[in-house]
Amino acid sequence: MDATELSFAILILLQISIGLSANVFLLQFYARMVSASHRPSSSDLILAHLALANAIILLTSGIPETMSVWGLKNFLDAVGCKILIYLYRVARGLAICTTCLLSIFQAVTIGPGTSRWARIKAKLPKLIVPFRLLSWVLNMLIDVNVLIYITGPQNSSSVRIILDLKYCSTVSVSAGIALAVATAISLRDVLFVVLMSVASTYMVFVLHRHHRQVRHLHGTGHSPKAMPEVRAAKRVIALVTLYVLLYGRQSIMFSILLNMKEKSPLLVNSHMVLSFTFSAVSPFLMIHGDRRMRTFRKTESPVSNTDRTKGLGETPAFSPGPA
Repeated sequence: MDATELSFAILILLQISIGLSANVFLLQFYARMVSASHRPSSSDLILAHLALANAIILLTSGIPETMSVWGLKNFLDAVGCKILIYLYRVARGLAICTTCLLSIFQAVTIGPGTSRWARIKAKLPKLIVPFRLLSWVLNMLIDVNVLIYITGPQNSSSVRIILDLKYCSTVSVSAGIALAVATAISLRDVLFVVLMSVASTYMVFVLHRHHRQVRHLHGTGHSPKAMPEVRAAKRVIALVTLYVLLYGRQSIMFSILLNMKEKSPLLVNSHMVLSFTFSAVSPFLMIHGDRRMRTFRKTESPVSNTDRTKGLGETPAFSPGPA
């Protein structure tokens, strides 16, 4: 292992360790929030689901990749590869579905206080749990093909390998199946990326308009940055922006790698490191600025319902005016 490979190995190990620790911390935090209230915050449920998806991604893909980079080979058989890659693909789908749900939820939360929006705001929290269950079913069905064409490391020339992960392999499938799978995954990804982008764009518009209204009514001494709902919306926008940028990067780089006759080790390692960036970085965006985190660290007692509204949660006091 040369200096470059060693640097990538250390970077991946640090990224997986820190990211997994942050997501486990968030799961503990949101579990405490849910247990402390008979009616948990809808945003806490969404963020807990996102932290769970990130943790599964890092466990099922990050740890095997780390072991492979550090020189461990053939540590999984065919059954282990199928289960591990299947869980990773499902968790990846859950991450994009949950990020989309979070952006839509926050966009509705900061929407105007008209009667139409009020009805939507009242109905949306009731749909959180059904949507989470539906996202599990949807992604488990879309990625069921993994259980067929993923296998352990292959050395036989009689089997056509179209993707070698060093610890697992993807064998050749018929053109029709490959096209159907690629279409289903692409439609899912594009649909949710477009939805979260539209929701985030709407939030930017609402926040910009609200900022102008506040400055006009109260002067420059009252900045909307201090408002909890504004901080919440900005963190959601940051999460969505990070996901969209990394998704675009991953799609482009993966296409390049698939079409390269001789793969560059530097490009492969860079793709591997960046593929875990959202799962490793997003928990810190969730943690940043949430005042309840300080209470959680300092004491074991449940936080009050007042403190719960200071995080990424419902913010009924925010009224940006009619659309």
